[in-house]
Amino acid sequence: YGFSVSKGTETSEKLSLKLPPNVVKESARASFSVLGDILGSAMQNIQNLLQMPYGCGEQNMVLFAPNIYVLNYLNETQQLTAELKSKALGYLISGYQRQLNYKHQDGSYSPFGEQYGRSQGNTWLTAFVLKTFSQARTYIFIDEAHITQALTWLSQRQKEDGCFRSSGSLFNNAIKGGVEDEVTLSAYVTVALLEIPLPVTHPVIRNALFCLESAWNTAKEGTHGNHSYTKALLAYAFALVGNQDKKREILNSLNEEAVNEDNSVHWEQPQKPRAPVEHFYQPRAPSAEVEMTSYVLLAYLTAQPAPTSEELTSATHIVRWLIKQQNAYGGFSSTQDTVVALHALSRYEAATFTRTEKAAQVTIQNSQTFSMNFQVDKNNFLLLHQISLPELPGEYAITVTGERCVYLQTSMKYNILPEKEDSPFNLKVQTAPHTCEGPKAHTSFQISLNVSYTGSRPVSNMVIVDVKMVSGFIPLKPTIKMLERSSHVSRTEVSNNHVLIYVEQVTNQTLSFSFTVLQDIPVRELKPAIVKVYDYYETGK
Repeated sequence: YGFSVSKGTETSEKLSLKLPPNVVKESARASFSVLGDILGSAMQNIQNLLQMPYGCGEQNMVLFAPNIYVLNYLNETQQLTAELKSKALGYLISGYQRQLNYKHQDGSYSPFGEQYGRSQGNTWLTAFVLKTFSQARTYIFIDEAHITQALTWLSQRQKEDGCFRSSGSLFNNAIKGGVEDEVTLSAYVTVALLEIPLPVTHPVIRNALFCLESAWNTAKEGTHGNHSYTKALLAYAFALVGNQDKKREILNSLNEEAVNEDNSVHWEQPQKPRAPVEHFYQPRAPSAEVEMTSYVLLAYLTAQPAPTSEELTSATHIVRWLIKQQNAYGGFSSTQDTVVALHALSRYEAATFTRTEKAAQVTIQNSQTFSMNFQVDKNNFLLLHQISLPELPGEYAITVTGERCVYLQTSMKYNILPEKEDSPFNLKVQTAPHTCEGPKAHTSFQISLNVSYTGSRPVSNMVIVDVKMVSGFIPLKPTIKMLERSSHVSRTEVSNNHVLIYVEQVTNQTLSFSFTVLQDIPVRELKPAIVKVYDYYETGK
């Protein structure tokens, strides 16, 4: 929640924490956070924004790009401390070095890099890396050759009509909607080049704008599907080149498709069944919806010389929805939505920032003895104030007084007993030998996995197969490496007692993987370990 309080007013909110019926006893815990800044949580947790593995050239960018937005915002508002600067610069330097592992000799980038042989440079990822490296030059040394090579490679992908050819797979097929992928990709690449920033007079930009203008004219005539994701990108692209008329025209069209609820605004994917909202749980929006809503926010905030009061009002309604999608660490559910949303939120904070000596007080209490007070003022408003809540389920009352903006977040974690539910994957796990009998049975065994996709799309997105080890057992590394010989496996990783297998995509054809585990330390009373398969871009699936 975001609260703005002015002198003499008091704002109250009831907080009702409920648990689902199938919760594991005593597994629930909750925390309450108070922040003076939307980006406060992300600034404190930049290394934990994503709750998933970082092993490919796209995830690594989440450790890299948000630091630039945070630094820009703190610089613009003159509140960059030496401590925050050195932390952000450290992440930028290590992220830059790590990203070079995914570089190809021709200057392009791919999610798993050239060492994986069959992979070619990826148009979308190369544009993302080029833009981010260019923006990082303000803060750290970036070899100019890495910029010029990537730009040359991208300009070679441009066709005569100004659109860009797709090379390498576009992992997130949630953004392949009603419009040809090429238009969406071309809008993304153009936005990236404009954010470098390349001037509007640059031949690559001039030609790209022909592609986008004809795409918008075609979309208006209704010969293409109506896809909000592409429109959001187009609105932002025309905002960046300063074409306010086109920007307004596209935003007007988007407003007809907007979902308005609880004084907030966002955009949804077409033909998406509305998830029922359980009384104890607010489901997080799909990655693509956070992303396209963030592009609309960026379009509103990109105006010369500054956004109008109407544009800022529209932006505020969007921000209200976006901050409800944040996880407890200030990130979102996947890679691109985290990067784009934090970019948009940092721009919003810079546009609305006012330096004030005033303070705000926040009180949270329950009907029993628990009561806690927080004060947010000019000395501590970038810090994350967090406490554990004593009662779950529980009813709490929050009161805010004073004269400044505060952001409040509640995070609830609990374990539930799994129920049989519809899933877009089939997973079968077997061990060999099947039972632990005989003198050597405890020292090693083989795990075999069968995975297939049963969802509504022709193929899945990138998939992660996550196999937790049984206590005291470790994987036999050469058998894990052998998995990478399969044409379906992009990469394997052993991390924190988990074996992670990155699978480029899964169809309805069953894929089989097997590897060996060895006993490292004898452990008594072993508990079962979990194997799960999930879509990288829609982690709930």
